[in-house]
Amino acid sequence: MVNLTINGQAVTVPQGTTILEAAATAGISIPHLCYLKGINEIAACRVCCVEVEGEHAMVTACNNPVRDGMVVHTNSPRARSTRRVNVELILSQHDCKCATCVRSGNCRLQTIANDLGILSVPYETQLPTGQRAAWTTTYPLYRDAQKCIKCMRCIQICDKVQSLNIWDLAGTGGRTTIDVSHNRVIKDSECALCGQCITHCPVGALRERDDTQKAFDALADPEKITVVQIAPAVRAAWGEALGLPRELATVNRMAAALRALGFDYVFDTNFSADLTIMEESAELIARLKKGELDHAPMFTSCCPGWVRFLKGQYPQLQGRLSTAKSPQQMFGSVAKSWFAQRIGVNPKKIFCVSIMPCVAKKAECELPTMATAAGPDVDLALTTREFVRMVRADKITPETLQEEGLDSPMGVFTGAGVIFGATGGVMEAALRTAAYTLTGEEPDPDAFRAMRPGKGRWEATYTIAGVPLHCAAVSGLGEARALIEDLLAGRAHYHFVEVMACPGGCVGGGGQPISMEDRELADQRGQVLYGIDRVQPLRFSHENPQVKALYEDYLGEPNSELAEQLLHTDHRGWKMPGEED
Repeated sequence: MVNLTINGQAVTVPQGTTILEAAATAGISIPHLCYLKGINEIAACRVCCVEVEGEHAMVTACNNPVRDGMVVHTNSPRARSTRRVNVELILSQHDCKCATCVRSGNCRLQTIANDLGILSVPYETQLPTGQRAAWTTTYPLYRDAQKCIKCMRCIQICDKVQSLNIWDLAGTGGRTTIDVSHNRVIKDSECALCGQCITHCPVGALRERDDTQKAFDALADPEKITVVQIAPAVRAAWGEALGLPRELATVNRMAAALRALGFDYVFDTNFSADLTIMEESAELIARLKKGELDHAPMFTSCCPGWVRFLKGQYPQLQGRLSTAKSPQQMFGSVAKSWFAQRIGVNPKKIFCVSIMPCVAKKAECELPTMATAAGPDVDLALTTREFVRMVRADKITPETLQEEGLDSPMGVFTGAGVIFGATGGVMEAALRTAAYTLTGEEPDPDAFRAMRPGKGRWEATYTIAGVPLHCAAVSGLGEARALIEDLLAGRAHYHFVEVMACPGGCVGGGGQPISMEDRELADQRGQVLYGIDRVQPLRFSHENPQVKALYEDYLGEPNSELAEQLLHTDHRGWKMPGEED
């Protein structure tokens, strides 16, 4: 153990603890911008500088370990002055138009500058200009180079965690900036649109393309029937940005808020998650019986970030993806066919909106393979953050709203559909129904809980009706790359693999509310979903009465000709940049 003094307080911490961490144990907060534990510990921003007795230079707290007898001052006149100057220098290269910034009120730089009482910047403003500073407004990921503070977080998250290397440094000296690597434009890169760079940016330099006005326009169009779906992971997070405790941030209160916005029908993506399980588990069993999984697995396909990654990085494996559309797309396809028929309207009048925890969903609903004769399956995908902005724009206060039920028939769901939002949940839900299909008996719904989140990659082998199934689940694209490399090298073999692009799964998605305190909330949000599953009266997708009705009244059976037409897709029907024809 190491004994030191911080601001006059005696502190004892383990060897190797940084000054920043040691101060936190004593309840002393040291401001910082760039630091992410284990990911970005390079002191790029210099905001965490403290004064250490005996040291001539100021010391960065985030990457310097404590030593015995160290005396640290975090708020000495010298420390205050250094911190203020460093923040002022950062502001001189930052577009400070906070009133028109999506992160206003949830921006660490804004908070630190306000706390320091910085009312003007004494240095000449130097903002990036020129063609490379421009950015397409149509791509789902938007970057404002004039807001970038060069903290390096986006580079490190994309490189170390997601193994994509989309971002890199460009220029030198005062002209240094962050841009798409290899001098590419973003639409020509292999970006998976996981959005982790957005959720880890401390300012508003990165955000999703804002589609809220398109939603408001649709709501105002009397010729459109607006149908909205709520993804399972959204219900575990939407209240965070509105200051709602989890017990108030229910899906039924969210439904009331959506109706207050003007949506005609409010449904649940959990319905189509159950539908996805019916199709995907049937496909798994069919492939297994044909021997197609003897040497290579079937991959889940409900995560568009993962699908983009596989197609861009390992296009030779895209045939291993399940052909089942994601729950988002299945919902839209069914809404514009079965549901339109039930309410007696022209499917082209239906405007389908989804509230998703994901940025890649914006790109998914624009794919040419995600459409039928009625048009795109989903017309517009909004992130959880965009939904929150719409609620705020209309001055809706959800805590004052009475809970309202979801509409029928696509508002009924099971616990299996709910856990789609947590990593490992798709696998667990699929195995529940696959076991029933193969044996004719319902297993214990918790029989496959070994597929629930672990660290990195986790796996299990189940024997169902005498058939062994080797299963694995991973979250995060860096982990996905490691798994694929093991498969290609023959170091691993699985029959069924679930991959989620975002660490923790959809609950940790790139479209979820951003914690200014750098808290990773995926685990907490995931536990909310597993808690909902635990108390559901129905916990198997094949028990969903409305899914049964859909098959009986319209589709026939899983993987039928009509089901193939509406609920499945050809992943080869669209190309990632660099993918060969």
